[in-house]
Amino acid sequence: EEVPNTGITAASRKIASLSSPLRAIIRLRQRYRVQKKSRPHLELPREKPVEFVHTRLLQRQLSLNRTGLYGPSMSLFNQTGFESSQYFTFDTSVEQHAMKKCRRKKSRKKSRMVLYPDKTKRYLPTEEKSKAKRCLFLLMAIIFFQILNAIENLDDNLQKYDLDGLEKTMHREVFGQKVAVESIVELLKDYLATHIHNKPLVISLNGPTGVGKSHVGWLLAKHFRSVMASDFVLQYFVMHHCPSGAAPLTCEIDLSKKISDIVTRAEIEEKTPLFILDEVELMSPVLLDTLSRFFEPNQTNEFLNAIYILISNIGGGEITKFLIQNDSAELLRQHRGAEELVKIIQPVLSHVHPLWKSADIVPFVLLEKTHVINCFLEQMRREGLYPDQKHLEHLADQLTYYSTGDKQYSRTGCKQVVAKVNL
Repeated sequence: EEVPNTGITAASRKIASLSSPLRAIIRLRQRYRVQKKSRPHLELPREKPVEFVHTRLLQRQLSLNRTGLYGPSMSLFNQTGFESSQYFTFDTSVEQHAMKKCRRKKSRKKSRMVLYPDKTKRYLPTEEKSKAKRCLFLLMAIIFFQILNAIENLDDNLQKYDLDGLEKTMHREVFGQKVAVESIVELLKDYLATHIHNKPLVISLNGPTGVGKSHVGWLLAKHFRSVMASDFVLQYFVMHHCPSGAAPLTCEIDLSKKISDIVTRAEIEEKTPLFILDEVELMSPVLLDTLSRFFEPNQTNEFLNAIYILISNIGGGEITKFLIQNDSAELLRQHRGAEELVKIIQPVLSHVHPLWKSADIVPFVLLEKTHVINCFLEQMRREGLYPDQKHLEHLADQLTYYSTGDKQYSRTGCKQVVAKVNL
């Protein structure tokens, strides 16, 4: 039904009397009502009950059976037409199923960012354990046991030579040479810690006469003969083994043969031989050249494992001069003073022969009067005598000394002690 124009005009008059917002709202509502009435009314078919659906299916089945009575051609035509054509039914389940599919598609599009759906179980990725840690721990264990084994071997090798006992003996019987004794023992410990070396150990004992160099050599020979066999220790005195009238070539052959034989036998038994060469300043250049060949690093293994002790008075004058001029007895009792003396002696030794370039130099200083008194006391005890202090001082006064301030240094050290005691 359409609204008459008279009604609209009357309503518009009433609207004119109201306010502008209210008029706009009423006008919109009236237009909505007019459009709603003019729109065709479409009602969706309601869902039929289950019984009605069953009856419709039975009717359709009966109609199909009836058409089968007219002939196969007609039935085939109707069947194909039934399958190919689309039938309109009042059943809304198909439409609802299509609507549900659209809704599912929309919901799936919205849920693209969901990483773990609710219906699935959440499993973390399995971590693969690396075997690198095990290999690293195994390598560290091997290195640790190797180091431990090496330390035990070092200790065993040093215990075999009993260097601690040697150090105590030298400190007890060598007077006034504390720094020199410590240096010698330290060099021996470092070298004898292992049996494999790249060069032999060469120790040069230098200093004035009578300060204890030969006595240290005698103590070393005695100690190593006790810990090893005497076949591996050689004491070579130049004035005895190579006197002034002997041919240098003969002395060279004799010394080379002795060193070679001892080194060969020591290598078989895995021991380090000791060669003590006294009075080296009296050696001819031929013998010095022979020794320098044994000191070279590029040799066979057996000649690399050897210890050479060179005893000489070369550099004794420089040590005496430095000591008297500086009056540094306290300094020389320290390692810093010994390093200064090495710097003074090294050029003198290198000028005599280049073999001293590969040697470790240990300087021996002058002995004070108190050290000389101790030498007298030790020698008299060996002879079975036990004198008093006045007697010892009387014997010490018979020697000559360098006087510097309140200190006195013996010119000949303890070299004349044995003769004085015997007299």
